[in-house]
Amino acid sequence: MSYQTLISSAELAARLNDPTVVIVDCRHDLAKLNWGREEYQLAHIPGARFLHIDADLSAKLTGRNGRHPLPEAAAFAQTLCRIGISNSTQVVAYDAQGGMFAARLWWMLRHWLGHEAVAVLDGGLDAWKKEGQALIAELPAVTPATYTLKTPRNVVDAAFVLAHLEQPAMTLVDARAADRFRGENETMDPVGGHIPGARNRFFKDNLDASGKFKSPGVLREEFRAVLGGTPPDEVVHQCGSGVTACHNVLAMNVAGLNGGRLYAGSWSEWCSDPARPMAKG
Repeated sequence: MSYQTLISSAELAARLNDPTVVIVDCRHDLAKLNWGREEYQLAHIPGARFLHIDADLSAKLTGRNGRHPLPEAAAFAQTLCRIGISNSTQVVAYDAQGGMFAARLWWMLRHWLGHEAVAVLDGGLDAWKKEGQALIAELPAVTPATYTLKTPRNVVDAAFVLAHLEQPAMTLVDARAADRFRGENETMDPVGGHIPGARNRFFKDNLDASGKFKSPGVLREEFRAVLGGTPPDEVVHQCGSGVTACHNVLAMNVAGLNGGRLYAGSWSEWCSDPARPMAKG
């Protein structure tokens, strides 16, 4: 069975010894950049490999390309090979932050490279521990794999967003918290505000009180309230740096609303050029 959106702790536990499954620990802390790797080395799901949001899932910063620019696809494919992921691998990503970093890896595989068998652990490490599953400190023995790269897709750039700001064929959805969307309490980027015309859907609203994703029906109803009559394939997702926006893409997929694209540079890239229009409130 292939998992393409979410996988439960019980379902993953049943496949821990499956050689076709590769588990990836994506834990991260934006304020403590080495925290995720350190926590991984202390304890992780058996067999899990670690990928760092900055070193492995992003390109180098230029000051104009945002805080988490996408790496070159070929470089990302080499990263996949290094940790034993091939085109036939079932990948499971997890973190301890509600899926906000795991969803980035999920999107890069599922929507960018067209790798169908990739899922996020629902509830993440918290659910895994609460449900009595094992953690170990032993690092896995990894056999490098071969990954044949497909043409990247489902990503747009700043020029596309700028050209479509007043066009009905693009609806922007911003995944940041409402205060940052309004331009208040901005601590991550030098300028507060949002891209004109964007609608706000805070990514944490995709989760229930237990930290797991809401049901498909609830998510479908909530996203339709945000989107109105916009078809999913006309949605462009963004956030501060192209990370939490992937959580909204995942939630829409869980809801059966497939087809949205990502503006990977997001607000951190957009606001680096003062000539681009910006809005507050």
